[in-house]
Amino acid sequence: MKEYDCVIVWLDYFNKVLTRSRGRRLGREVCIPDPTLENLARAVEMAGFSVAETKEDARHPRRPYTKSGYVAVTKTAPKTRMLYRIAPKLARITHAGKKK
Repeated sequence: MKEYDCVIVWLDYFNKVLTRSRGRRLGREVCIPDPTLENLARAVEMAGFSVAETKEDARHPRRPYTKSGYVAVTKTAPKTRMLYRIAPKLARITHAGKKK
């Protein structure tokens, strides 16, 4: 049975390399190439949401041949609004990690 108090946030939603038909949910200007699950979980917490579960070896329905991974987030707002709050945090974490 589905849990309606959680939202599934896939890594593919933020992957700049993918097209929208392959699973990207946001515009390319706010996405990053090849995000990681650890960075996504940190970005979710930085955005003020709580992580209910992470699954590393899950496969996005639009790309069943590639392992992607997701984070289950407690729902406090509409999904798209949550994604747009998470995206800048994910970009900041990823770019800070690359500068080191």
